[in-house]
Amino acid sequence: MKLKIGSVLIATAAISFVNGGACAQTTAISDDVVKIGVLTDMSGQFSHESGDGSVTAVKMAVEDFGGKVLGKPIEVLVADHQNKPDTASALARKWFDVEHVDMIGNLINSSIALSVSQLAKDKNRIAIINGSGSSRLTNDACTPNSIHYAYDTYALARGTGSALMKAGKKSWYFLTADYAFGHALEADTSAVVKALGGGVVGATRYPVEAFDQSSFLLQAQSSKAEVVALAGSGSVLVNSIKSAQEFGIPAGGQTLAGLLVWITDIKSLGLSSAQGLVLTNAFYWDRDDETRAWSKRFYERMKRMPHMGDAGDYSSTMHYLRAIQAAGTDEAHAVMSKMREMPINDFFAKNGQIRQDGRMVHDMYVYEVKKPSESKGEWDYYKLREVIPGDQAFRPLKDSVCPLVKKG
Repeated sequence: MKLKIGSVLIATAAISFVNGGACAQTTAISDDVVKIGVLTDMSGQFSHESGDGSVTAVKMAVEDFGGKVLGKPIEVLVADHQNKPDTASALARKWFDVEHVDMIGNLINSSIALSVSQLAKDKNRIAIINGSGSSRLTNDACTPNSIHYAYDTYALARGTGSALMKAGKKSWYFLTADYAFGHALEADTSAVVKALGGGVVGATRYPVEAFDQSSFLLQAQSSKAEVVALAGSGSVLVNSIKSAQEFGIPAGGQTLAGLLVWITDIKSLGLSSAQGLVLTNAFYWDRDDETRAWSKRFYERMKRMPHMGDAGDYSSTMHYLRAIQAAGTDEAHAVMSKMREMPINDFFAKNGQIRQDGRMVHDMYVYEVKKPSESKGEWDYYKLREVIPGDQAFRPLKDSVCPLVKKG
């Protein structure tokens, strides 16, 4: 009798184990679907840096992955945050609470990225930032649920600031967008300039939607600074460079430094206006055979060449999906652990690694915009000045105040 009871108990345990295993397998993907939200600027001044391009890049990654992960479908949602932090937070909250979105990507506009990454932490979901640059995202505002992937203001400052200081440009004036990204870019670049023996003679902050930069540029011109540093982005930056040319700022001997310049900005400006600009970037479509092959595919869809935000959105989405595959679940902590554990080797980055502070470390590149006579055709804009190894491009962990960083 005891043997029979034991047999029944063993059989029951075996059935329970099998059923439990089956149950665990079916619930490994929450709600039987992996949902990726692209929260971006679809219509405003940053839309050419994100918008349709970021959506296209994410969808390309999902398609290339096969449209499913762990046997479950992958769905892409898209929303326009209109560059309003309150709107972005409301959309993200709805996505997390109602739509059960697992990861939100792109997040152009640093004020929005800072807000949504904290919300992802609170909701135990994931935020992957490619559009925004504030280095605060992996410093004092770091979270265990967010990744800063393509670039940041520290790397931009390290590249462009150092390059111009090496060229003997030691006095700087900042024209800064008055929001999180502009503040971080001015602070990070100022630190590089001062560390290398230069000085900041002045700064003006402008409202992020102020398209007329005339009065601000005249202040910069009258400062006589060797470098007029534009710590902003979007269509406002393009207008600023055009206006600076009209006011004769470069002709008067001052160097314009676009601290964040996208290849779409160069397209808008034209080489005659943009020639000579020194810029730091994570990606250039014509860097090698791999970048050219992927960029050709992107061009076929968008009719323009991709920039580092587009390439980062694709690369990070693929890395996220591979991490789900490796983890066997879409649970945020498990996926984040795998994303940190797995190196990134693709057309975007070689031996890329996500640190404990959420920073994806990879090489950065300092380029100079070609003269019209040097360009061989449309989109042939950059010539390489310097490669900055990843371990030198981003803020060292020893200097970080991120609470996730273990010191010593």
